[in-house]
Amino acid sequence: MGGLKQILTVTLLNLRTVPQRFGSSVVAVVGIAGVVIVLVAVLSIAEGFRVTMRDAGSPSRALIMRSGSDSEMTSGLAGPEADIIKQAPGIVREGQTPMASAELFVIIDLPKRSTGTSANVPLRGIEPTAFPVRSEASIVEGRMLTFGTNEVIVGQAASRQFSGLAVGSDVHSGDVTWKVVGIFEADGSVAETEIWCDGRTLQGAYRRGNSYQSVLARLESPEAFDGFKDWLTANPQVNVVVRRESEYYAAQSQTLTTLIRTIGFAIAALMAIGAVFGAILTMYTAVATRAREIATLRALGFNSGAV
Repeated sequence: MGGLKQILTVTLLNLRTVPQRFGSSVVAVVGIAGVVIVLVAVLSIAEGFRVTMRDAGSPSRALIMRSGSDSEMTSGLAGPEADIIKQAPGIVREGQTPMASAELFVIIDLPKRSTGTSANVPLRGIEPTAFPVRSEASIVEGRMLTFGTNEVIVGQAASRQFSGLAVGSDVHSGDVTWKVVGIFEADGSVAETEIWCDGRTLQGAYRRGNSYQSVLARLESPEAFDGFKDWLTANPQVNVVVRRESEYYAAQSQTLTTLIRTIGFAIAALMAIGAVFGAILTMYTAVATRAREIATLRALGFNSGAV
């Protein structure tokens, strides 16, 4: 009997006797399946986060920050700089009003609905042009905030995740009390995790003077970006970095996506090592309990390789 035929015969014999070795077989299958499930789940989380962040921005919008900044939190723009940015060619204009919003960004703590523990929530100071700039954003409950007051509107995702963000609620942050007057949606983008308020009011509340952290501009078309960027980077009155909004969010997701994938592979590797040792132990146990069967196969002429 050829070696390949012997291997096939022994394999078929093993398959037929699986019901007699159900316990050890389940251990091996569960171990391998567990590794695969954990790895696929973690990679799915990473990919879902990456896609969500990638789709959060529009190639027709540009985000302008201070040169050298890699995020809004590390950026800073003076009021006159924001005014110069709004004069750049390529920005959509309604009459004489450029569709650009100079914005301020701070972090506040609010209790989560699920645990009651405090977590960070972005509080964004906006200008009246913020909604025309973000054409996908709209009020779904309540009304738009009144600029020049302590009124705020809340993203749908934030209202679901955090307590005290229903219409009519008060949000306390430092010495300021903000009144929730509306809830908005933005096609499921990252903006829905934020709270929006009047930028000027936020400047006063946090003693920021006439300063912002970024300007979000709506361009005439995605092709207008290069001319818009060249005009700003060549202007000696401002020192800024210009990015497409979609590219900015994609870059922001890169670090966290890499971290999630690294952790996922590390966990899967540890589980795989455990599964291998479990399989080896199961194999030795199976060999010990099937010594008579193995001896019979050898006596019938099956070689050691096939067995």
